[in-house]
Amino acid sequence: MKAKKICVFIGIFLSVLIVLSALVTFSQKGGLSLGERVAVVRVEGPLLEAKSVVDEIKGYVKDSSIRAIVLRVNSPGGGVVPSQEIYDEVRRAVAVKKVVVSMGAVAASGGYYISAPASRIIANPGTITGSIGVIMEVPNIRELMNKLGIQTEVIKSGKHKDIASVFRGIGKEEREILQRVMDDVHEQFISAVAEGRKMPVEKVRPIADGRIFSGRQAVQAGLVDELGDLDHAVKTASRMAGIRGEPEVVTKKEKSPILDLLSGRFPEGLSKIIPKLELKYIYMQ
Repeated sequence: MKAKKICVFIGIFLSVLIVLSALVTFSQKGGLSLGERVAVVRVEGPLLEAKSVVDEIKGYVKDSSIRAIVLRVNSPGGGVVPSQEIYDEVRRAVAVKKVVVSMGAVAASGGYYISAPASRIIANPGTITGSIGVIMEVPNIRELMNKLGIQTEVIKSGKHKDIASVFRGIGKEEREILQRVMDDVHEQFISAVAEGRKMPVEKVRPIADGRIFSGRQAVQAGLVDELGDLDHAVKTASRMAGIRGEPEVVTKKEKSPILDLLSGRFPEGLSKIIPKLELKYIYMQ
């Protein structure tokens, strides 16, 4: 009888362990969580593509155990389109969950663009941010080609098909065309900041001349809500989401470029050919 009771006890104990193990495994796969979690999405370096960040944000939005998202931005910006795609995803996420931006050393131009729609923006006092503007760089190697005695023969369907060619420089008419494109994309940036920060366009435009701000100056300009580090941003996101106590912080493991190369894949960015006339929301250091 005594041995039977011991066997029953062991059976119950093992059953409990199996159930707990299943719950933990399920939690790690993004299902049921034993606690309330805050996800940290890291945006590091130039913005060359948007898919990895967009997919990560989407995953956390769908995960019911994630109560809030912290976007840790340490980027000088980059391509216009990647910036806009991440901006749109952040805006969609804000409609479902609290999204707090934590600015690192630099969150300028495109780095600020993707931050604008967040529920709250937190920067360090010395963060470099702002730089609301757009830039296009076109090399001119005409003189070098002349010295080398090299000429290019161009066959085109329209007079502007080779606009901003590096072999001959930019003419007056071409400059006007490019400037109109730049002005339009700049207005898109201004409108995005105004919408994201809920500021009048008339208040954004005077500070959207490409100038940079320190984190402290950005608070005064209305581009940042408050000062603080990443830990403060996580606590703020937790509080805004109604989490009691210390939240569980989750983040995606970083990929190793070396492992990518060994597996036959090029690291993100190296496998892309950047277009000659790419427009950029980028802070040029």
